[in-house]
Amino acid sequence: MPQIRQTTALTPPIDPPERPWLPLLLRRAWYGMNQAFRRRIAHLGVTPDQFTAMRTLLEHQGITQRRLTELMSSDPNTVAALLERMERAGLVERRAHQQDRRANSLHLQPLGKAKYEAARDVAVALQMEILGTLPASMRDRFLQNLDAVADACRVAAERSPKRTKPRHT
Repeated sequence: MPQIRQTTALTPPIDPPERPWLPLLLRRAWYGMNQAFRRRIAHLGVTPDQFTAMRTLLEHQGITQRRLTELMSSDPNTVAALLERMERAGLVERRAHQQDRRANSLHLQPLGKAKYEAARDVAVALQMEILGTLPASMRDRFLQNLDAVADACRVAAERSPKRTKPRHT
């Protein structure tokens, strides 16, 4: 018969029912912010993912699709479809990469930069609105902690085995 580990004041339960559940909190935060941002920039004809791609390309002009995928913390298929739509809309351009003939370098077009700048004002206002729920003295520390959690999630994903069989639901 397996032994049940006794908990004491020194060893609290690993997942007590009264503790907020990290995955749900992260999902709720991302979903709420994403929905608010999506609605506030809809008039610009861009999505939150396109905004993220445009910002990344503005900061890293000429990167490859693979590098964009890494910087956006996304998957290759999602980024490929995103770039295809953005290229058709005149937001980005793919050019032959100078060092790697198999790859393209990505460049933000003037229309993409203009749409990014318009959406950026909305993004900054939304971020201030959301962070404004925290005392000013806690905001920087909160973002540092969230960055540490995001890094830990990335490392956990890298250490986890990749799924080899298709999942049936």
